[in-house]
Amino acid sequence: MVVPTLILSMIAQVKVKSTFAKYSQVRCSRNISGRDAALLLLKANSINDVAVEAVRGTLSDHYDPGAKKLRLSEPVFAQTSIAAVGVAAHEAGHAIQHARGYAPLVLRSTLVPVANIGSSFGPWIAIAGLFFQFPLLLNLGIILFGAAVVFYLVTLPVEFNASARALAILQSNNILTRDELEGAKKVLSAAALTYVASALTAVMSLLRLILLSRRR
Repeated sequence: MVVPTLILSMIAQVKVKSTFAKYSQVRCSRNISGRDAALLLLKANSINDVAVEAVRGTLSDHYDPGAKKLRLSEPVFAQTSIAAVGVAAHEAGHAIQHARGYAPLVLRSTLVPVANIGSSFGPWIAIAGLFFQFPLLLNLGIILFGAAVVFYLVTLPVEFNASARALAILQSNNILTRDELEGAKKVLSAAALTYVASALTAVMSLLRLILLSRRR
C-alpha cells in the first residue's frame, strides 16, 4: 500500500528539482528578481507589514506567518529567472492568504503542533501498542497520526490556492509574459505534485495502521 506512494514521492522530488533547474536558466524579460516579484505582489495586495529576506538552502522558501516574514532561498531571492519569480510569487501567495484570513491556512496553522507530534510519534506508538497487545496505546497512535494526515490533506488546498493567486497576479500585473507564465506554472505544478505525493503516502500509512489494528 505504501510503496507505490513512496515511489511517487521520489518521482515528484526528481521532477520538481529538474523543472526548477530548467527554468532557473531562463531569465524573465522584465529582469526582476524573486525578491522584487514578491514585493510587487505584496504591494499589489496592500500588504506592507511583511518583510522579504534571504535564507540559506535550495527550495527552502517559505512564509512564516508568526514573524510575518517571507523567506526566499538563495537561488530565488536574487535571481531573475522564471523559476525564481514563480516560487517567490507562490510564497507571496501564502502571505496574501494570511492577510485575508484564508480558512484552510488558519486551520493548517492550528494543526501544526499536534501534526508534528502525530507524524513523529504516532506510528511508533501504534506499533508499540500492536507489539505489546495494548489496544489503548494502539488507538492513541492511530489518532495522533490521523491528525497529521488531516494536516497533509489541508495543506493541498492551501498550496493550490497560493499558486493560483500567484499566477493570477503575475498575469494581471504583466510581471511575466504568456510564455514565461507557462514556465512558472510548470514549476509550481511540479512542486504541487510533491504535496500530493506526501498526502497520499500519509493516507496509505494511516490505512495500513488501521488494517494492522484490525488484524492484531
